[in-house]
Amino acid sequence: MEGIFAGKTALVIGGTGGIGRALALRLGARGARVFVQGGSSQERLEGTVQAIRDAGGEAGGFLCDAGPESAARILDQAPPPDILVCAWGPYKRAPVERLTSRDWIFLTANNLALPGILISSVLEGMINKKWGRILLFGSTNTDAIRGFATTAAYSAAKTALGVVAKSVALTAGPHGVTCNVVCPGLTDTEYTDEAAGNYNRERSPGGIPLNADEIAEVAVEILEHPQVNGAIIPVDRGLRL
Repeated sequence: MEGIFAGKTALVIGGTGGIGRALALRLGARGARVFVQGGSSQERLEGTVQAIRDAGGEAGGFLCDAGPESAARILDQAPPPDILVCAWGPYKRAPVERLTSRDWIFLTANNLALPGILISSVLEGMINKKWGRILLFGSTNTDAIRGFATTAAYSAAKTALGVVAKSVALTAGPHGVTCNVVCPGLTDTEYTDEAAGNYNRERSPGGIPLNADEIAEVAVEILEHPQVNGAIIPVDRGLRL
């Protein structure tokens, strides 16, 4: 398939559902050879890969638990990526005083250390090829330093991704590599339960939450444009919680 990413290989972490899946489909439609990582559902994995192929794209995928300790295993499952998307990260809601040491380690390891390790592992190859695209996903309102009443550990890790992106842009930008962070607003996906859906409707501008396709549409545009580098981009219709 011809397209702006023809001849490029994309690796999408968390690519079998939600925003990751929507973005994987768009990358396939733009000519990339897409490899999607999923955590546990063979059905979702096969469905995503088949959807890309049905649209005329080239795709493969694999199941592998995500985490810093499995970063090398993830990268062994796919060719060296020209495009790396990290669209996965576990979440926990609790006041700061209720967060345990295990919570802090788990949330920062998976939401910050894992993307960092993956980037460090693939960046030299992108620099040598003089081309690369990296896209990280923050969370709602993590485009700047803010306080969070019930998501301090998770949101701190997601906010820190901005430092990662700006660092990569500083060192690898002259070599044709971009790294940016998208911070989605309140978004309904197939994983949104009733309570979360109600919260999203109550807090979203106009009472209408975003959906995965809307976020992915913006995300793929960011990947396409080399002029956007080291940016932390809220995609939230101006939401402030």
